[in-house]
Amino acid sequence: MPVEQQAHISVSGNVVHCGGAWTLPNLDELERDTGRLQWPDARDVTYEAGEVTAMDTGGALVLQRSISSLRLTGRSVALRGLKPEFAELVRLIDTRLSLNHAAALRRDGWHDRLAQHLQRRREAILHGLAFLGETTIAFGRLMLRPRSIRWKALMRVVELDGVRALPITGLLTFLVGVVIAYQGAEQLRKFGTNIFIVDLVGISLVREIAPLIVAILIAGRSGSAYAAEIGTMKVTEELDAVRTLGISPINLLVLPRALALVVALPLLTVYADVLGVFGGMLIASSQLNVSFTEFVSRFEEAVAVRHFLIGLAKAPFFAMIIALVGCYQGFQIRGGVDDVGRHTTISVVQSIFLVIVFDAICSILTNWWDL
Repeated sequence: MPVEQQAHISVSGNVVHCGGAWTLPNLDELERDTGRLQWPDARDVTYEAGEVTAMDTGGALVLQRSISSLRLTGRSVALRGLKPEFAELVRLIDTRLSLNHAAALRRDGWHDRLAQHLQRRREAILHGLAFLGETTIAFGRLMLRPRSIRWKALMRVVELDGVRALPITGLLTFLVGVVIAYQGAEQLRKFGTNIFIVDLVGISLVREIAPLIVAILIAGRSGSAYAAEIGTMKVTEELDAVRTLGISPINLLVLPRALALVVALPLLTVYADVLGVFGGMLIASSQLNVSFTEFVSRFEEAVAVRHFLIGLAKAPFFAMIIALVGCYQGFQIRGGVDDVGRHTTISVVQSIFLVIVFDAICSILTNWWDL
């Protein structure tokens, strides 16, 4: 076999170079070379396989095992340059091995499956904490150097996720205020306590419901978009290009989105408070004969400023949860477009779950402190 056709594999920095004929006659030599390699310590590793001239099932198996072994160590591995027919062969091998692994898990006892599930949860938590720590450090550096804030990107996100969210946010909170007032009116009318509709609508909306509804809407609208955008950039290898230019993806993609939501969400919450209370005023006027003047007068007496401030104080924390979860899930995408959809769904579910958990914790704490 000519020299240029011999299979070879080597490591340079965080790039693994593959070339030659990855076929059955060369497998012994390939496996020996693979075993002698000094793998890079980088978290992101790229396999450059553009020089692979031939590949059969045996070569695809060796390549897939090499990639899987690195992924098991927590590294992010990308395969580039491989011819489409060879890439399809590697994908088929990976699918088959995954099915065999799943079948083996089904044969294992419940305790083995539980142990493996807990191990995966542990790794996910550690990766999440690492991402949170990296983002916190980047945010601290940004605060020390305010001139490095990407104002253009930040204002663009404020427009997309704040200004353009006004119609749906206003409509939904208005309808929620109408529903709360209408249901409350049915009960208050029985006892002749019509004026207390103001307390019901005002405190419940301003303190709890409006901030929570806005956060859930933004989690579904913007958090999913963050995961999809970053995930698509990773699939198309744009993130690799960004790192090659020496730009941190955290500074470029995460911080502008997080800061923009921290600005936009409190403003959306105030907007939602106004429209939600206005919806309650309409029902109070039509169903309970409580005029707008009486409603506003009672509102000033019954709804203390602390209720408004408590609801408003939650908004920046909701914003950070939504932005960080969405971006984190985007960075976790490894496969193709199907993986983008899966992690986008996960980002929405996790964001809403964490927002509700945080809101529940805040409610318990404020109750303990008699706020």
